[in-house]
Amino acid sequence: MTKLTAVITGGNKGIGADLAARLLDQDYKVISVARSAPEVSHPNLYSVEADLLDVDAVTRAASEIAKSHQVTHLIHNAGLIWPNLIEEAKPEDITGLAQLHLGSALTLLQAFLPSMKEERFGRVMFNASRAALGAPTRTAYSASKAGMIGMARTWALELAQYGITVNVVAPGPILTDNFWGIVEKDSEQQSALANRIPVGRIGTVRDVSNAFLFFCNPENSFVTGQTLYVCGGASVGTLTI
Repeated sequence: MTKLTAVITGGNKGIGADLAARLLDQDYKVISVARSAPEVSHPNLYSVEADLLDVDAVTRAASEIAKSHQVTHLIHNAGLIWPNLIEEAKPEDITGLAQLHLGSALTLLQAFLPSMKEERFGRVMFNASRAALGAPTRTAYSASKAGMIGMARTWALELAQYGITVNVVAPGPILTDNFWGIVEKDSEQQSALANRIPVGRIGTVRDVSNAFLFFCNPENSFVTGQTLYVCGGASVGTLTI
C-alpha cells in the first residue's frame, strides 16, 4: 500500500486540526482543504485553500489534489450551522449547506475514487451531527447532516467490494468556535447545557478525533455504513440541545 494520505476538509482548525495533528503523529500525509491555511506547519502537512460552498472551487481543488497525491482517506469535516427559526429559514440555506456538506464531498470522492479502487483500499468519513435527529433552529443544518448519513450508507454499499469503508461520526455539543458562535463561552447557558447532557459535560475536539481515528485505522475493515454518535448520551433520550 502507498503511504497513507488523508484529505481533511476544514483541517485548519477545531476538530479537523486536532485530527490532522494526530494523523501526522502516525506518519500520515495530511492535506487540509479549507478557506485558510492551517496555523501550524509540518513536513507532511499540505494546504489547499478553497471555499467548499463554491462548486467550481471544489472541482479545482479536487483535481489539484488527485494529480499530486494518492489519497487513501477522505474525512469530510468542514461545516457551517446557519441557525434560524422556520419563519426566517430560506430555501437558499438548504441548497447552500447541501453543497457544503454533501456536494463537495461527492466531488472530492469522485476525484480520489479511481486510485482507491485500484489500491482496493480506502477510508471515507463524514463529520455529521447529533442534530441530524432534529434540533430547534436547524432546518437546513439538520437536513444536510441527516443527508450525510443516508449518503454514507449508500456509498458504503457501493464501495464495500473495493475494500473502501464509509462511516459517519455524529458529534453532540463540542467546545469549538462553531459552538461558541451560538453559545457564549463559559456562560450560564453553556453550564446549563452541560448539566442536561447525561455524562454531565460538553464534548471536546479530542472526543471526536478519537472516533475518527478508529474509522481511519486500516485494520478496521469490517465496519462500514455506520454512524457513531459522540454526544455524551444526548442521542439516547429526549434531551433538547
